[in-house]
Amino acid sequence: MVVGAGHNGLICACYLAKAGLKVVVVEKRDLPGGAVCTREDLIAGFRMDVGSSVHIMIHLTPILAELNLAREGLEYIEMDPWAYYPVEGTGRGISFHRSVEKTCESIAQFSLRDAEAYRRYVERWTELNEGVFETFLAPPSPGRLFGTILKRNLFRPKSRKLWSSLDTARQLMAPYGSVIQETFENEHLRTAMLWLSAQSGPAPAEVATGDMFGWNAMIHQCGAKRAKGGSGALATALVKCLQRHGGEVVLGQAVKEVRKAGKGWEVEAGERVFTAGKVVAACHLKTFFCDLLKEGPKDLTERMGKARIGNGFGMVVRHAVEELPVYGRENENGSKPREYHSAMQLLCRNQDMLESSYRDYLAFQPPAKPSVIAMTFSAIDPTLAPEGKHTLFTWAQYHSYELRNGESWDGIREREADKLYDLVCEYAPNMKGKMIGRYIQTPLDIERDLGLLRGNVMHFEMSLDQMFMFRPLPEISCYRAPMKGLYLTGASTHPGGGVFGASGRNTAKVILGWRG
Repeated sequence: MVVGAGHNGLICACYLAKAGLKVVVVEKRDLPGGAVCTREDLIAGFRMDVGSSVHIMIHLTPILAELNLAREGLEYIEMDPWAYYPVEGTGRGISFHRSVEKTCESIAQFSLRDAEAYRRYVERWTELNEGVFETFLAPPSPGRLFGTILKRNLFRPKSRKLWSSLDTARQLMAPYGSVIQETFENEHLRTAMLWLSAQSGPAPAEVATGDMFGWNAMIHQCGAKRAKGGSGALATALVKCLQRHGGEVVLGQAVKEVRKAGKGWEVEAGERVFTAGKVVAACHLKTFFCDLLKEGPKDLTERMGKARIGNGFGMVVRHAVEELPVYGRENENGSKPREYHSAMQLLCRNQDMLESSYRDYLAFQPPAKPSVIAMTFSAIDPTLAPEGKHTLFTWAQYHSYELRNGESWDGIREREADKLYDLVCEYAPNMKGKMIGRYIQTPLDIERDLGLLRGNVMHFEMSLDQMFMFRPLPEISCYRAPMKGLYLTGASTHPGGGVFGASGRNTAKVILGWRG
């Protein structure tokens, strides 16, 4: 029995069913996928994601091939470029392509030195993160983590100077904002990398976050991709895969209680009671241990209740629009897609703009000037919108779930959504008056609709003390709870949030006793 039909839960279920186990997945919502879901009932004629939209890390895993999800109709569209930083009012910008050379050519418009620095950055951090990624595809342990880092940095290649390897280790322990400052000199490139690196949550000044910056180098290997038809196409394919192997998905049945029953388990969901020899908790683990699990270990429940979720993360607004944003000098027409429309469009003027939002976040108030990532996927996937129309998703960070300025999210949602669209219009004046409709997801909405407590899309904060063998707690970091037959998966566990799937695969490996 798998509790929760998020993509990790479904991936785990698929591997178990493929191995011959009888598997049932139960989910409280009427759609599978959790935060990897697409809805067609929000704005007539448009397909809108309600969670993650860009799929990156799953393409570094063997999951898609091992489960043969192409057979289930899953098709991916390459985002190339995968990111674009428009320099406001110039008609120019920095394009981050799958090709390192094309990316360096784009950077060279602004700094020849930084073009070379970017090439060295990709080489250096890709080698390190190839090793780090090995640790993502197995249960975490100190030996595996530090052994891999030592192997990659101190013992190879032989030509590398010791000081260079030690410097990489130093940068891992440094704040990513500082590492970006010392790596590049051009302010446009610095800001672009800063905004990209902020996407996992920690602030630029947080120590031991250097690899939040370094990890972006890996995108040149796997690329960034869109599931054709919407992000939820991945969940749809996983459900088909599970059913093909004899598994079952039960939707619209909220789990009320999970309890031991003899040598097995009982899961009460809706009006039904399921029995199972094994249970996989694939929902938010604070919810599971503190609300659903009956008579779990008291100390573990108390410690889970204190695990750091944080105070929100960001908000997103899904727009239906008449045309695409044009980042240029003139008020040009956006009826025809441009190269950068495949990309995450990084709308953040400078480091001060990002830091001001974080200061507002720390003050428990909405950001006065939020930075935005704009995404226009209908430019590369016409199935998302009626002919001649488009989707525009805007994601902004540092939105405090808990407000202490006398306001409430339900009271200010429209005003805060306006800020995101207004910033797009400042960069692309052609978008003024081009909105058809929108779907707003404040931090409170994200909690209510997706079960992501306090609006944190990563479940728990992605700081070093809650990563690897510390996630979510050291005693349960290897996907097993201290109760026979109880296993854990999802963004609450190693390696964390994002459209990844590694946790689901790792949990299945533990249950099945795979080796290697």
